[in-house]
Amino acid sequence: MRIVYHETTRIFHLYNHTVSYIMTIMRNGHLGQLYFGKHIQDKEDFSYLLETCERPMTSYIYENDKSFSLEHIRQEYPVFGTTDYRQPAVDVRQKNGSRISDFQYQSHKIEEGKPKLPGLPATYTESEKEALTLTILLEDPVTRVKAELLYTIFAEGGALARSVRFCNGGETPVWLGRAMSLCLDLPDHEYVWQQLSGCWARECHIHSRSLEPGIQAIGSMRGHSSHEHNPFLVLRRPTTDERQGEAIGLSLIYSGNFRIQAEVDAHNTLRVLAGIDPETFEWKLDCGEVFQTPEAVLVYTDQGLNHMSQTFQRLYQRRLARGYWRDRARPILNNNWEATYFNFTEDRLIEIASKAKECGVELFVLDDGWFGARSSDHAGLGDWKANLERLPHGIEGLADQIEELGLKFGLWFEPEMVNKDSDFYRQHPDWILSTPERMESHGRYQHVLDFSRKEVVDAIYEQMAQILRNAKISYIKWDMNRSITECYSRIWPADRQGEIYHRYILGVYDLYERLTSEFPHVLFESCASGGGRFDPGMLYYAPQGWLSDDSDAIERLKIQYGASMCYPISSMGTHVSVTPNHQVFRNTPLHTRANVAYFGTFGYELDLNKLTQEETREVAEQVAFMKKYRKLLQFGRFYRLKSPYQENEAAWMVVSEDQKTALIGWYRILNSVNGSYTRLRLEGLNPAYCYQNTKSGQCHYGDELMYAGLITSDMTAGQKPSCVKPCTDFESRIYILDAVENCC
Repeated sequence: MRIVYHETTRIFHLYNHTVSYIMTIMRNGHLGQLYFGKHIQDKEDFSYLLETCERPMTSYIYENDKSFSLEHIRQEYPVFGTTDYRQPAVDVRQKNGSRISDFQYQSHKIEEGKPKLPGLPATYTESEKEALTLTILLEDPVTRVKAELLYTIFAEGGALARSVRFCNGGETPVWLGRAMSLCLDLPDHEYVWQQLSGCWARECHIHSRSLEPGIQAIGSMRGHSSHEHNPFLVLRRPTTDERQGEAIGLSLIYSGNFRIQAEVDAHNTLRVLAGIDPETFEWKLDCGEVFQTPEAVLVYTDQGLNHMSQTFQRLYQRRLARGYWRDRARPILNNNWEATYFNFTEDRLIEIASKAKECGVELFVLDDGWFGARSSDHAGLGDWKANLERLPHGIEGLADQIEELGLKFGLWFEPEMVNKDSDFYRQHPDWILSTPERMESHGRYQHVLDFSRKEVVDAIYEQMAQILRNAKISYIKWDMNRSITECYSRIWPADRQGEIYHRYILGVYDLYERLTSEFPHVLFESCASGGGRFDPGMLYYAPQGWLSDDSDAIERLKIQYGASMCYPISSMGTHVSVTPNHQVFRNTPLHTRANVAYFGTFGYELDLNKLTQEETREVAEQVAFMKKYRKLLQFGRFYRLKSPYQENEAAWMVVSEDQKTALIGWYRILNSVNGSYTRLRLEGLNPAYCYQNTKSGQCHYGDELMYAGLITSDMTAGQKPSCVKPCTDFESRIYILDAVENCC
């Protein structure tokens, strides 16, 4: 791992054993992008990679010189309106109305480790030897606005973190209308664009298409990262698959409005921009004020999509998630929501928790409905005090009873929202986001609190902290159930209303930071009607998130498969729910519901008292299995094997760090008759190890399992013997492979 500056050629080279990133200071003082890709050996001069030539209909920087136009040069942080007609990374509106900037190189510094980003989530290091950071200072000579470009390269893997810090060193204010976290200019557009999109209950579905001339983008203007588009992008070569080929992954560590876009110009070069959505953002930068953009992470690989994903997963699990629970296997929980919804009493909760304990569950979670006048979603939000009619002993008493059963206790909050039918709103009707003299839209009968105001965040913090101080609470489910409308804050002046979306997210981060700091042993799980804010920004504060409100196992195959493109398995909330499923009304075998949910944090979203004795025994076996293998499942190396988007079968697996244990999940969606023989090529095993299949007792060497494959054929291949239990739709199996001394 090194960052080298070649003074004679004015070239920067950031590299480790996997990746190289090369840029140069051009003659106009701007930064030019030379190379991003597989590691190449360092040398003094890479300037030949900056190609320039005269082209028709081109504007040029220098008189009598038709060889230098920003329109045809790959750049690091392009500006608006100075011979480059592509979308810029930065747009600075000045007092005279001009949007022209000229950010020129001033200096740079190289330091070990990685600096924190004030008020924002970001990757981090625990040792200065883990990373190197390059900070390049640019300045506009007219406005004296400074832009510090931050680049961090990590010692391991093909990951590079980038962000930008602005400071107004001039004597008049300016307005940032666009302040992207990164620009990446690439020399060609021969990539397949791959995104994670969907909506409520079908988040993180993989969508792919070829890049064509023009602009294509994903983003959110909803006030949160959204169910519709995850802040993540893959650019892969057309021949790249899970096992081989080049790919670039881009992930934005941010939970608010964002945009990630690719622009292919007329000469087939590609510009990628990522950052805060510019349509809903404007930031007034007064004299001496500083603005920090969110961090974006780039990952390069030439070893296929699995390798790219593993780089993200390891980085985010180890150096984005933080705290007590980062490296700990997660407790198996039972949440009461789909068991009772709002219809519960204290006795009913104890009954559900008692059965959960009997089955081996470790954590009981009380969801919505425990506070204020909350008997439906019409009232009570904002009044974070126990409803003593439902819970006569309060949260403290209920928590004590749950602990006496031998379980830990968890609690649901939705701290960012308020119902108008609540004491909190009646006391502070001006504390919601709303525009004067305009309608006040609601979602789920609730309104969004103005978290751009410190006094609002303080008030919610005090209510939540009071409960956490007084009751034995081990887990918090933090929900957020509506998008922002009428985004206006009553305390900020007119020329700062463009800041409110971002200030709102900063308020959310501030509340998370204060609570996780005061209560470091509480496990926080983020939620936003499922995956509405399942993003890297949340992972910094809550090491796991409720991935989707859709708990159907078959739907979850696509959701979890897609999310694994970027996110660690330990971050995915995955539960077994009742059948018929409450979202799609599908009847799925109990073992398949568990076989999907094992690949995540695992829990139950039902009343276990309503199961048959046989089902109860099966649940107890599932819990015991998860306890035995959860460390492997949540923190092992994960491989996608078969895509549910392309076939009737899906498969994935995890392998232990020492490669001595592997666990494979295999799923068939619909049954077949007289079907094909099937086998599954595995990944990540040690070719020389002999593995015993605990299901069949057979032994196979690792290379055999990876190249010849694991036989998965069953009675659907041919005619079913009368003595064999038939397969059904939604079939699944778990295979366990253990390395043994002697091959059978």
